[in-house]
Amino acid sequence: MSISMYSAGIPVIVRYLNNLSAILDKAAAHCAARKIDPSVIINFRLSPDMLPFSRQIQIATDIVKGGASRLAGAEVPSYTDTEASFDDLKARIAKTVAHLKSFSAAQIDGSEGKDITLKFGPVEHKFNGEDYLTGFVLPNLFFHISMAYAILRHCGVEVGKKDFLGG
Repeated sequence: MSISMYSAGIPVIVRYLNNLSAILDKAAAHCAARKIDPSVIINFRLSPDMLPFSRQIQIATDIVKGGASRLAGAEVPSYTDTEASFDDLKARIAKTVAHLKSFSAAQIDGSEGKDITLKFGPVEHKFNGEDYLTGFVLPNLFFHISMAYAILRHCGVEVGKKDFLGG
């Protein structure tokens, strides 16, 4: 028996976004306990040429809302990238989870062979649905969540693998 596109994507994505939201709670508590201005972490980057913490969250949510929408043949919602607090970032995650949950399995299953083309500047990237989900959407989600997690760890927030994987 094979796994469906919906099962391989939506529940996995929702789980990791919810885990990310819980990690943001720990970051907020860390800042409050140590009297750290939350903007320090929200704007922190591990390297000068790396995107900041807030952008990692924004990209992760953009990737998955676009992924689910394209696989379902729906319009991709546009979000403004104005989040400046942990609460703002949690609201963005919650909005993304709600968007993902708005799709039924019937809307996404069967999209394995769907042609999907993305443009990054002048370059077009062509995928079939399965490769798009497994080779683009999920790896990008995990990369950006991992970078957010690494930034929090670097800033002293007590998160571990259990927080990343959830329960």
